[in-house]
Amino acid sequence: MTRRTDWAEYTSGPAGPGDGAYGAAAAPSETDPRAVDPSVDPAEDGEVCRGDGEARHGGGRGRGGGGPRGRRRREGAGPSAEDGGVTSSSRAEKGEPPRDPVEQARAICLRLLTGTPRTRRQLADALRKREIPDEAAEEVLSRFEEVGLINDGAFAEAWVESRHHGRGLARRALAGELRTKGVDATLIDAAVSQLDTEQEEETARELVARKLRATRGLDRDKRLRRLAGMLARKGYPEGLALRVVRQALEEEGEDTEGLGDEGF
Repeated sequence: MTRRTDWAEYTSGPAGPGDGAYGAAAAPSETDPRAVDPSVDPAEDGEVCRGDGEARHGGGRGRGGGGPRGRRRREGAGPSAEDGGVTSSSRAEKGEPPRDPVEQARAICLRLLTGTPRTRRQLADALRKREIPDEAAEEVLSRFEEVGLINDGAFAEAWVESRHHGRGLARRALAGELRTKGVDATLIDAAVSQLDTEQEEETARELVARKLRATRGLDRDKRLRRLAGMLARKGYPEGLALRVVRQALEEEGEDTEGLGDEGF
């Protein structure tokens, strides 16, 4: 029978989506400014931080390990496990029962949520990779949703805000990224609807303006392809990309008659 665990020690009360901090109940750590940018997320694959399990000391005598003091230090530095507890082999050697999988799942999720929000699917994948039983994983994930530590809707909104203003991504690219993170289609639609056509076009103009100088000296067709291609990679529709680039080139005095009529 699965032992129920006390959640109070991990949550100071229900944390709703308005709190804006999904890892607030976890142990404090420095927040990565790239928290909602998966392309630069150092723990994207869900790996849990590991301790090296061995104290380091300066000086020749500290390194020797031959005396009683060295032995005491080594004996005091127990094995470190990725879920924050003693390894299964050590427990078996000591005759201890295996650690409760619910406790393991909770520890893994709290570590992954410290400093960076994650979707439910991302956490579920991490638990599956660590061979946490489905029943224990479901219990922990559902409880985390109840207290607001997992909130895919808030995650999607924050992702859109960050990636659009930070990287200039359009709605199509943003929706694709959120799908890869397991966000529900309804939540994706609600999040990307924050951006309207006018805002997308304004961002596209800013992107072209920043890149325009670097294309000077190239022939006009090559400039068009390079600038419009940059917008296409960020998810902007072809028609919008061509229109924005042609207008930018015209403002520089380029003759754009017939330019881009066949696409790029």
